[in-house]
Amino acid sequence: MTTTTAPARTAAVSTLPTDLGLLVLRLTVGLTMAVHGSQKLFGWFDGAGLDRTSKFFASQGYPASDFFAVVAGVTEGFGGLALAIGFLTPLAAAAMLGTLLNALAVRWGGGFFAPKGVEYELLLIFSTVTIALAGPGRFAVDSLLPYLRPYRLVYGIASIALALITAGVVLLIRN
Repeated sequence: MTTTTAPARTAAVSTLPTDLGLLVLRLTVGLTMAVHGSQKLFGWFDGAGLDRTSKFFASQGYPASDFFAVVAGVTEGFGGLALAIGFLTPLAAAAMLGTLLNALAVRWGGGFFAPKGVEYELLLIFSTVTIALAGPGRFAVDSLLPYLRPYRLVYGIASIALALITAGVVLLIRN
């Protein structure tokens, strides 16, 4: 009696669906945040511009509200664009996550659902955390950079930690 063993399967798992999904998620979250940044910095898309954004920050207890208005606009605008194209994804995610955690703190207490709720901020926060942990995917500028090409989970964890620490410091100095 002859016994045969089945040949070992070495089927490569396609990452194309994951890479495309991450591209769509990065573009959606990144460009949404970039538009919010342009509203703060330049008043585009019916935005407040720096002056009104600064006044809003002052009304929410942020010291040096002019500075924090610029920081929020830059992190949302340029962090969003960097996330969208997958450039320095861990840092882009950290910048956006820090800003989003502050937005969540400002909106907290109005319930979960719009118009005063936090579901929008939570959706953006957890989408950004997902990108930080999963990496940008194959269709990203980072895939061309030697140090970021092999994305590591530790990059995502470090970016989340950086965002939590930075947001925590900013929230502590907020009145």
